[in-house]
Amino acid sequence: MKKIGFLSFGHWMDRGSLVKTASDAYLQSIELAVEAEKIGVDGAYFRVHHFAPQIGSPFPLLSAIGAKTSKIEVGTGLIDMRYENPYMMAENASLTDVITQGRVQLGVGRGSPEQVLDGWRYFGYDYTEEEIKEITRERTLEFLDLLEGKYFAEPNPQPMFPQAPGKLRLEPYAEGLRQRIWWGAGSKETAIWAAKHGMNLQSSTLVNYESNEPFHVQQANQLRAYKQAWKEAGHNFEPRTLVTRSIQPITTDLDRQLFGQDGEPQQDSVGYLAYHRNPTIFGRTFAGEPDKLVKELAEDEAIKEADTVLITIPNTLGVEYNMHILETIMKDVAPELSWR
Repeated sequence: MKKIGFLSFGHWMDRGSLVKTASDAYLQSIELAVEAEKIGVDGAYFRVHHFAPQIGSPFPLLSAIGAKTSKIEVGTGLIDMRYENPYMMAENASLTDVITQGRVQLGVGRGSPEQVLDGWRYFGYDYTEEEIKEITRERTLEFLDLLEGKYFAEPNPQPMFPQAPGKLRLEPYAEGLRQRIWWGAGSKETAIWAAKHGMNLQSSTLVNYESNEPFHVQQANQLRAYKQAWKEAGHNFEPRTLVTRSIQPITTDLDRQLFGQDGEPQQDSVGYLAYHRNPTIFGRTFAGEPDKLVKELAEDEAIKEADTVLITIPNTLGVEYNMHILETIMKDVAPELSWR
C-alpha cells in the first residue's frame, strides 16, 4: 500500500497552454486538488520556483486548498531554503497547518538552478553559491527548531497586550508539523544527513550519478541508506519516504498524440547541472498503455522502497486532462501494482 499524490510545477504561458496566467495556474491548482481528493488521491504537492511564470509562493495556495478540502495532504516538493527566512517561514507554515487541520507535508532543500543568478541576493541574502550550501542546511535546522514550539524570545516589559509571564514563542504553534517536514535529497550523503536530523525523505527527481546503475537502482540505494541511518539515529517516530515519477497512461487518441513514443522506450538521462561538479542522472518518463506501465513500474526498485509516489502532471494541459491522467492511474495502474 502506498500513498499517491500529484506534483505540479504550476507553469503558465500565453501560447500553447490552457493555463495562460498566474491566476489560471493558482486557481486551477485549487480546482485540481479538490477533484483529485474526490477520487482518492492522497496528496497535492507543488514545486516552488522564483523569478519564473510558475508557482513561487506556496503557503497561500496550500491554505486555499486546505480550506476547500478535508482529507488530501498539501505539500511542497520542494521549497528552496536559499531564499527563506526561518522565522517567517515557520509562522507561515504553522498557520497553513492550522488552516488545513494538520495536513501540511513540507518538502524543503537546496533547490535546483533558478532563472536568475544568485537570486537569493534579491531576497536580502548576500552570499556566494559556495557559502549558501552550508547556510541552507543551517537555516533548515533553525526552521526545524522553531517548529518544536519552544519558548525563546524575551518579553517586552511593557507589552501592548496582556501576556503570561516568561519567554514567548512564534505563534501559532502547529503540533506535529515538525514530524511532517521532508528533505529533498539528491545523494546518499544528503539522505543520511536528513535521517540524522529527523526529516522525512523526498528523493529528488534527479540524483548524483554515484554508480553505473540505472536511476531507479541508484535511488533505491539512497533510500536504503536513509532508512539505515534513521534506525541508527533512534528517532521516536516512523519516517516517510517519497519518490516522484512521470507516468503518462495512453488510452485515447489524444494521449497518443501528446505522449506516444512510436514504440521507443525512453532512457534515463545523465548530465551536469550548473552548480554540480559531478554528473547527475534523471529518471525517464513512463508512457504507454496501463498494462505496459504496470509491468515497467513493477520493476522500479525505488518505488518498492518508498511509501509515497508522486505523479508529475502536465499542468498546462488543464484540470480536465490532468484528472484523466490521475483517474486512469488510480483505476487501472495503482491497483495492479498493489499500491491500492
